[in-house]
Amino acid sequence: MSEHKADENQSDGAKKPPDGDSGPSSNKPPAEREDRKIVNNFNVWAVLLFVILGFFILVFVPRNSGTPISLAYFKKLVVGHDFNNLPIRDSEGVNIKGSNIQSVAMEELQARGTFIVPPAPEPELDSNNNFVYPDAGKQINKSFVVNIPPPNSPDRSRLIELLEKNNVYYTISNSPNYAMWVSVLFFGLMLGLMLLLFSNMRRSQNQMMGGGFLSGFSKSPAKRYEQNDQPITFADVAGIDNVKADLEEIVDFLKEPGKFQKLGGRVPKGVLLIGPPGTGKTLLARAVAGEANVPFYSVNGSEFIQMFVGVGASRVRDLFNTAKANSPSIIFVDEIDAVGRQRGAGLGGGHDEREQTLNQILGEMDGFSGKDAVIVVAATNRPDVLDPALLRPGRFDRHVTVSRPTSKGRLAIFKVHVRNVPLSDDVDLEIMAAATAGMTGADIANLVNEAALWAARNNKTCVEMTDFYYAQDKVWMGARREEVLSDLEKERTAYHEAGHTLAAWFLKGALPVHKVTIIPRGQALGLTQMVVEEDRLNQSENEIRDYLVMVMSGRAAEKLIYNELTAGAEDDLKRATSLARRMVTNWGMSERLGPVSYKTAEVDPFLGREIHQNRTFSEHTMEVIDDEVSKILQDAALRALNFLRERKDQLVALTNALIKEEELDQKDIRAIIGPSVHDERLNAKLAAEAEKNGIKDAATNEVATSQNGDANRDDAPKEVATHVAIPPKRQ
Repeated sequence: MSEHKADENQSDGAKKPPDGDSGPSSNKPPAEREDRKIVNNFNVWAVLLFVILGFFILVFVPRNSGTPISLAYFKKLVVGHDFNNLPIRDSEGVNIKGSNIQSVAMEELQARGTFIVPPAPEPELDSNNNFVYPDAGKQINKSFVVNIPPPNSPDRSRLIELLEKNNVYYTISNSPNYAMWVSVLFFGLMLGLMLLLFSNMRRSQNQMMGGGFLSGFSKSPAKRYEQNDQPITFADVAGIDNVKADLEEIVDFLKEPGKFQKLGGRVPKGVLLIGPPGTGKTLLARAVAGEANVPFYSVNGSEFIQMFVGVGASRVRDLFNTAKANSPSIIFVDEIDAVGRQRGAGLGGGHDEREQTLNQILGEMDGFSGKDAVIVVAATNRPDVLDPALLRPGRFDRHVTVSRPTSKGRLAIFKVHVRNVPLSDDVDLEIMAAATAGMTGADIANLVNEAALWAARNNKTCVEMTDFYYAQDKVWMGARREEVLSDLEKERTAYHEAGHTLAAWFLKGALPVHKVTIIPRGQALGLTQMVVEEDRLNQSENEIRDYLVMVMSGRAAEKLIYNELTAGAEDDLKRATSLARRMVTNWGMSERLGPVSYKTAEVDPFLGREIHQNRTFSEHTMEVIDDEVSKILQDAALRALNFLRERKDQLVALTNALIKEEELDQKDIRAIIGPSVHDERLNAKLAAEAEKNGIKDAATNEVATSQNGDANRDDAPKEVATHVAIPPKRQ
């Protein structure tokens, strides 16, 4: 129910440049790229010509839409008889007078025409050469086609005489059959265009992929950073000046290699960026790309891994060959732990595809000649899983740790992220930098964005300090939940959080309280938000034990008031147990076990590694470790219970105020239970800072005002500067 954890995610905090062309295709000269554009334009015009030709065929070429009949049947219809030489009748059953042919157009070998009355179809011959007559009432189309004798033949002359004798209107055309030739031309052009398009597609594929069936499957998916894209430079990277200095040295070597070579220096073959998620590793790589002014190829480690063994190794070869061909150049591999894990680790041995890919990377990095100025920059947040052969000098010569920023670094990061954010005059970024100890660039970017969104939601024209406070609470404690607690649940939650608050308020080793709330936020029913006056990198045993008392005080408050326990302390127990076990096994804080480190299998990142590893301590020692962990937790729980029993009146008063107000800040808590033991240390720090700045009197007055509880959140910036929840111990 209580919240004391810091988020470890971080943002790069800068805009991402558009991706460049991929792999070798981006290395084509401008003339070859122009040729490809011409080919693509030709394909478009070819398709357009194909559509126009089809439209011409459909509109202007006559179609053979009539029903074909025999010449014998045609002659009978000319005299007005059907197939059986009976007179043809119209729809009213009256015999027609004269011919049943309305008109006919004779060509070289065919004639087309229309009937006056559509006749019945011709009978068909069965297998026994007997006529099979159609059903009664069935008729053919009114248009017909019939094959006629060739011109200048006796049969053609007799046919014309028959038409004239029966007064049939006819025309004669001796022009060639254009329809047949146009159809042949149409299908010929269609086949030619299809072959041409297929040929151009294959040519384009060969230009991009290098040719061959599935040739692109083994090509590197790396993207090339183009210099004409919107660049990110080292000016966009803030809060990690030492890391920037290491990378700026590499950029200087690529720009002026003679400066280093004349003193016998050589550029590192590889630089490994190590740090928690979001500390700006990828941003640094983009800054290197923007500053170096050399070909820069970026790829994710997982893009080398495929289901077919050998594909990843082929992609690695293609990537390095491309980089060498364009040297000096830089290769950036993000999340290299996806492909660089230790070989043969875990159950069942290793992963053939990953190990072959890793072996190829090792060979390529160790195989650079002196003339190949190719630098590999990689990033990971899991250095413990990387293969030792990858980490040795000669491959990754330089290991750069990208840690969380200090207060000065956070201020610089805030300035980067608020460049495009209109700020009110009351916004003090120094206060926010001090209030975000433990945050990384991603957290700060998220906080600034949440503040801007909240200001826009409230129709403001600029972002105010209150918007930053709201965003900070939302980032640390989560968004408010909609459910409403029952009176009993609300009271239990209030006692639980009041227990945490009271212990943190009066124990010197605990962290100062900034705010306590029983409004459900995130995944918790209530939260006690801790503060820290400065970045802390170490803790003493007494501070850790006081912290354990604070963690157990929520559970102790429930035990003291209700004489029973609830499930609400699950997260408290989990966090306290983990911390107590580290005290015994990692930090030697047990008198019984002494200054010995007992590494357990739970810290090994590989599944099954503990099966074949020899444990360095006995079963009896394991029992002693469990006893010592239990003893530390039992002592903390007993101290918490006794501490709250002595201050039960303050516990009840704080709980009642929480039930009434639902959320209390430092000023409210101070008014209810008096000054905190942390006030003296905070006041001394404020006085020292004020004296350093030459405003001793003003600092003294401000401290006095803060102690009396008269200062609110807006006019007590030094107090606000301690708004942050941090983990109990950073390792």
